Amino acid sequence: MGNITAYIILIIAVVLGTAANGFAKSAQGFTLIIPSIITAITIVGCMFALSLVMKSIPVGITYASFAGLCIIATSLVGLIKFNQVPNLYVIIGLGLIVAGVLMVNLLGKTNT
Repeated sequence: MGNITAYIILIIAVVLGTAANGFAKSAQGFTLIIPSIITAITIVGCMFALSLVMKSIPVGITYASFAGLCIIATSLVGLIKFNQVPNLYVIIGLGLIVAGVLMVNLLGKTNT
């Protein structure tokens, strides 16, 4: 699998991970059946996608990218779906996460 395909699958993993996070909150501690089932399915799909990505991209870069992008996306879900407005410090921290993800992917060198 080429790097471009791997990064596309990584984005799919981020979408699935973000969906899992959003549905986990909606599941109210896994007391509601439908959001709980959707959470479980999206988590499994996310992990499967990540395992595919790790065939082409080193595990550290894969997980750093996944985690950073998932944090940003989940924060947006919190803002839009749950009206959780971040303060200035959260926004600065999220900006630093974006900078870190970019550094890892564009400047980081590691053996595969």
